[in-house]
Amino acid sequence: MMQKERVAIISLLMLLGIACNTGNNKITEKDSTENWAMLDFVKADNENPVLVPGANQFLDPITKKSIAWEAKDVFNPAIVVRHDTLFMLYRAQDKIGLPGGTSRIGLATSVDGLHFTKSSAPVFYPDNDSLKKYEWQGGVEDPRIVEDDKGVYYMTYTAYDGTVARLLVATSTDLKLWSKHGSVFTKAYNGKYLNLWSKSGSIVSTYVNGKIVATKINGKYWMYWGDQNIWTATSTDLINWEPIEMQANEKAPIASKGQALNMPLLKIVVPTRDKMFDADLVESGPPAMLTDKGILLIYNARNLKNIGDTSLPDGTYTGGQVLLDKNDPTKVIKRLDHYFFKPDKPYELTGQVNNVCFLEGLANYQGKWFLYYGTADSKIAVAVRKN
Repeated sequence: MMQKERVAIISLLMLLGIACNTGNNKITEKDSTENWAMLDFVKADNENPVLVPGANQFLDPITKKSIAWEAKDVFNPAIVVRHDTLFMLYRAQDKIGLPGGTSRIGLATSVDGLHFTKSSAPVFYPDNDSLKKYEWQGGVEDPRIVEDDKGVYYMTYTAYDGTVARLLVATSTDLKLWSKHGSVFTKAYNGKYLNLWSKSGSIVSTYVNGKIVATKINGKYWMYWGDQNIWTATSTDLINWEPIEMQANEKAPIASKGQALNMPLLKIVVPTRDKMFDADLVESGPPAMLTDKGILLIYNARNLKNIGDTSLPDGTYTGGQVLLDKNDPTKVIKRLDHYFFKPDKPYELTGQVNNVCFLEGLANYQGKWFLYYGTADSKIAVAVRKN
């Protein structure tokens, strides 16, 4: 989440706009009976947390030193089902350098969705390559993974240089060896979004037979992204993405202080909402799911009591859900009026960042849905739902 660092460049975020709506604070009966949302996840209390920090050593190619690369915290995983095995690619922090350490991405596998075996070394990390300037020393964070119709995996991830977070992309055929392709926005609008804060790329996909397959709509791939409001972008190749900007005839959103921003703005698709659990921040969760009812996006939300839900502590991260039009992915059809997932376990309430459930990995595996999430930015847990 990197809350402190994000504040340092909030002026950049203001370029992208802030919008607020109002609403009541319930999961309504209508939401449940229409059966568009994925509800009824049950936390696996007997097994959680399913992944915790460890003492594995890794020879870092930049410092040339052996380090305990996951000694501080593990959290925010991507999930892939491959050859009847569940693969978890997770963010891991060491205790060196910046206050949050350096983040790398580790790999763990499971045959039941509850018990994992870790690889001893990370599979993705900052290196002495062309992207070091974006990835060092903060690291690589918060992966989300989909595959194309040929079985190539595409991972969106956050690169953090200690000042700015940037949304990057990498590809692999086996989830272990990865090719980096740089910022998803390098070629868009002459690179004007390259050096602005960007995170959390959730690519619209079809969940079928355990796989998460990127799926075109109207001839293009779509991605939801952002960690203030949620914006969207399109691509023809899953590597180069173009953010959707507001059209000249569209009304600009209103900033949080009620001030109109007289500058070109990105089109806000899922805004924050006044007096609700998602008043302070909304951020994409697992890859968005294309269904017959629309595009289901599970998202993460942060609360501030003075503008949001007074029943939740300041800084609480909960989970929300929104349904978007499958023919126009920028159009919201329905949205839950209340969080469906919140921190209430000791390992969710206390950690590197207190009061956090950060939903990021979703898998249909062995006849069940497994929803994986970071707990207090410190460990990884799972909740399970029957098909």
